[in-house]
Amino acid sequence: MKKAILSLAMAGMACVPPLAQAQLGATAPAESKHNATVSLTVDAAVERALRVHPEIRAALNEVAAQAGAVKQAGTLPNPELELLREGFDEPDRTSTVQLNIPLELGGKRSARIRAAEREQHVASLDVSAVRARVRGETIAAYYEVLAAMERSRLAGEIASIAAKATDVAGKRVLAGKVSPVEETRARVAQASVRIEAVQARRELVRAKGKLAAMLGADPRNIEIANPGAVALPRLAALHELLAQLERAPGVARARALVEQRQASVDVERSRRMPDVTVAVGTKREDGRRQTVVGLSVPLPLFNRNQGSLLESLRRTDKARDELDAESLRLRTELVDAYARLSAALEEVAVIATDVLPGAESTYQAASRGFELGKFSFLEVLDAQRTLFQSKNQYLLAVAESYRASADIDRLVGTTGPLTGTTQAQE
Repeated sequence: MKKAILSLAMAGMACVPPLAQAQLGATAPAESKHNATVSLTVDAAVERALRVHPEIRAALNEVAAQAGAVKQAGTLPNPELELLREGFDEPDRTSTVQLNIPLELGGKRSARIRAAEREQHVASLDVSAVRARVRGETIAAYYEVLAAMERSRLAGEIASIAAKATDVAGKRVLAGKVSPVEETRARVAQASVRIEAVQARRELVRAKGKLAAMLGADPRNIEIANPGAVALPRLAALHELLAQLERAPGVARARALVEQRQASVDVERSRRMPDVTVAVGTKREDGRRQTVVGLSVPLPLFNRNQGSLLESLRRTDKARDELDAESLRLRTELVDAYARLSAALEEVAVIATDVLPGAESTYQAASRGFELGKFSFLEVLDAQRTLFQSKNQYLLAVAESYRASADIDRLVGTTGPLTGTTQAQE
């Protein structure tokens, strides 16, 4: 009977492939025929997210709106047609028709155009920042789904083995070969692994929901394409990443905002120069016509736009301070993400080289000891669960490495396909 139980346990573990061959992309359960499934690789997920995400569309619409602002900034002020009539009866009635043409002085039009162009440039950099963030969040969500799928599969297999072990223990109790306590312990162990299986399935549902939100898809229709063996992100040198940070969308946007604020200063400074209005027309009086020519110039005695100019100067100072703050914040976040990625990759390596081999050997030793009558089956099951937890810890470390890598890509502004991965080894 012991050999039969051991064969059952070994058959269950044989269903769990070596980690170096683990297929994180196991396909999702079959969907309804009425629902079209979305089969995804990581690059396909990123491409779809960049194409359909509403925040990107909103940012692009802002760029288009700023194009209208640039066009409006270059328009000239409209002239005014003025008609004056004095008196109603001849010969005292006079009529005057004149055209008032405002002339902008001080480079107001060119200053407005520059300010609008700088604003449009800020909007275009917002698009780059949103795209980088969406890309990073999509990659992290994709690998969370992969890890959750594998954890759910492993938990389901362990729960199935525990259920069979409980049945075997019950039969042994009925046969009078073991104490009922062993069956009770087996049922407690089975309940524990069933809870883990339920938690793993819930985590998979949550991860799919997060990925589906990024893709604008139904979570029930998401199917992960088989990506092959586990791949790990590449760890670049920190000094290289810090150099890329100078060209990151966040820094570029903050720098462009300083330029836009400076352009606003030029606009307010140009408004200190008063505009003139030229009037030309004709006046009819006593049956005679006379040419009317006039010139009006505001006198800047009280309002010299000094308040608006001061406001724009202080906002420029604020933008410069925000540039420094943004650079500091991004640098801090980059160093933190780099440390997380480095720690996750180191954890993966330690688990693959030390933890998993030890868990494997412990399980094999427990199995052999059970065969020789030195260990109970529950001890074999416990060793089996330890091996499962080690594999689960490995998957969590892989998912964390991709979350950290996605944060790095978001910070430095990477928007292209996923590249630079290395093959994970057990």
